[in-house]
Amino acid sequence: KQWYQRRVRGWFESEPLRATLATDSVIGSWHGPSTPGSSYVLLHHIMGGVGDREGAWAYVEGGMGAVSNSIASAAMAAGATIKTDAGVEMINVNDNKVCGVTLHDGTVLESNVVLSNATPKVTFLDILDSGILPADYLSHIKTIDYTSPVFKLNVAMDRIPTFRGHKNGPGDTPGPQHQGTIHLNSESIDMVDRAFADACQGLPSERPIIEMTIPSNVDPTLAPPGHHVSSFFIQYVPYKPANGEWTEERKDAFVKTVFSQVDEYAPGFSDSVVGYDALAPPDLERIFGLTGGNIYQGSMGLDQLFTQRPTYLTPAYTTPISGLYLCGASTHPGGGVLGAPGRNCSKVVLQNKHK
Repeated sequence: KQWYQRRVRGWFESEPLRATLATDSVIGSWHGPSTPGSSYVLLHHIMGGVGDREGAWAYVEGGMGAVSNSIASAAMAAGATIKTDAGVEMINVNDNKVCGVTLHDGTVLESNVVLSNATPKVTFLDILDSGILPADYLSHIKTIDYTSPVFKLNVAMDRIPTFRGHKNGPGDTPGPQHQGTIHLNSESIDMVDRAFADACQGLPSERPIIEMTIPSNVDPTLAPPGHHVSSFFIQYVPYKPANGEWTEERKDAFVKTVFSQVDEYAPGFSDSVVGYDALAPPDLERIFGLTGGNIYQGSMGLDQLFTQRPTYLTPAYTTPISGLYLCGASTHPGGGVLGAPGRNCSKVVLQNKHK
């Protein structure tokens, strides 16, 4: 810890700036800013870009679902058929070669190539007969770390928040302070470390790290006039609290804690809330298939990166089953709205088909 803070303080004078960088080094990860390897998570979040701006992030008009819709439109224009609400019951294999999938309704889709965007746990332990996998490969799959510290909160508000020290625009309209990522409860690196220490005891952080965005301030399609939506990315919480499960009552109590702490920065925020959707790690797992609630389909620790993602035992994106590939965030280079794992996987599929 002393080495980390000495290095950060050697580069930056402002403690809030140091802490802001620290929060970007722990996003979605079960570690603190002083944990070895946290610097990679920071790099991972700034190595991309938007347009010509390196390291920049942006809002998607219409919400993040617009990205999926755009990809789907391009795929269908190229001749693809997309089935939704069609869960996979089983990946079918014959003589160690994939031959298609069986859906929950019994429909069988035949193919000699199957790409799985699910986590390795779901792919190999839930929808595949794991008994056909080599023992060493199966052992690696079972030991992948999916620990997640993330609590996701989507909030509808009847007005834009007013932050202390910042005036809203004319007519209570959004200002520059509403446009980027808003970091709360993270004025110092020590605050981030303390939040992580709480979770290591099996309890939600007493003062959780809050990253808040208000996309409706730049995208009016997301809310009625004068109203807004906000997205909260909150750490740290355990998958299973030491003193019980994530019941609706426990989630609501945690949300009230978060809202009361936002009130300290933006008085009256709680009163502006007209509704919210709260997702603890088990909800992220149940709804989105994210094992352990991990947004990266597996920890981004140094032991699960590059050739180790998800295992070194097979070439990247391939599996021990001929024709079965992994194309999601569990593969290199990992999570985020990158598209890189899928693009890389598709290249490997094409190369193998032409051999």
